[in-house]
Amino acid sequence: MDFNLTQEQKQFAEAIRRWAEKDYGFEQRKHVIGSSEGISTKAWAELAELGATALPIPEDQGGFNGSAVDMMIVMQELGRALVIEPYFATVLGAEFLKQSKAHFDVLEQVATGEKKIAVALSEKQSRYDLFDIATTASANQDGFVLNGTKTVVLHGAQADMLVVSARSSGNQRDKTGIHLFLVDANSNGVHRTDYRTIDGYRAADIHFDQVQVAPISQLGNENNGWELLDAVSDYGVSLLCSEAIGIMEAINAATLDYLKTRQQFGVPIGKFQVLQHRMAEMFMEMEQARSMATLAAVKVSSGDAEERRRTLSAAKARIGQAARYIGQQAVQLHGGMGVTNELPVAHMFKRLTTIELSFGDTDHHLARFVSQPGFKVSA
Repeated sequence: MDFNLTQEQKQFAEAIRRWAEKDYGFEQRKHVIGSSEGISTKAWAELAELGATALPIPEDQGGFNGSAVDMMIVMQELGRALVIEPYFATVLGAEFLKQSKAHFDVLEQVATGEKKIAVALSEKQSRYDLFDIATTASANQDGFVLNGTKTVVLHGAQADMLVVSARSSGNQRDKTGIHLFLVDANSNGVHRTDYRTIDGYRAADIHFDQVQVAPISQLGNENNGWELLDAVSDYGVSLLCSEAIGIMEAINAATLDYLKTRQQFGVPIGKFQVLQHRMAEMFMEMEQARSMATLAAVKVSSGDAEERRRTLSAAKARIGQAARYIGQQAVQLHGGMGVTNELPVAHMFKRLTTIELSFGDTDHHLARFVSQPGFKVSA
């Protein structure tokens, strides 16, 4: 297998990086975080103009039909710049529509940047078990009525459309009876509470009170709801792994620059061998994590669900371990300044921490990895 990037992939990555360096620097990002909207309309339009929003969309809907490897490249660059726009949430929502082969008109609007999507999957009791669903979908003559509450919906208040998981039958933790719906975020009965998360992003708690949705809003059906939810969640894990690599590259570079400039006893602290060893260990952690992120991007589209789950969980666990080590070491090497919002390293560490807690932490994915049927056989 050839792991070298194509010329087109390199050019796309360079375009995103040039844009971020020119128009989405650290000060611009801080301004966006402090704004009432929490996102930048200008930045979103520029991402759409660069083709980032069209990249994962099928060609029939005006996109470039980009693969998970193509998306890996974009997410690394967005991670490197700590871009807090609703890109991850939107492309994850679009993946639900792609895999369910539904709502092609919405995919066309995502490609042009006209529509933003958020995925409302988590509930207060579910933690990382996305099949633990208390939100109900009751069938009636007009379709379904949704009732329940979703929590920590990334960019939920900034989205135009919501992908919502709900249960029509079975017990709360059953993997059967699960439906997925595409819901207009401005529908009657949808109540959104917006707030800022520790990494500068925006999230929302969303309450659904007798929300009527048409039959056409359903993505797939109750017979494949969990399979669709599981597969797209793994796609989200792949995106987060790629973003983490970009952040780790940036935090290592920032730490190395600091070691070269910060002086003690008349010499740069980077001259001290023990700190050189620590930087070398941080670099090795990053390179191991990069390999796993690449493998995750390659295997996330595997037709073998067990292989997909095993690979994605292994990647998320390994990258979570690397992110924790690199983030902690970077903060320590920066000294007291490493925990202040004046330096990018603190923001990078917060985002790495949030990624670790998104779609399953290290412990969750280690447990998922060993629970796969083939684990005991291979062990």
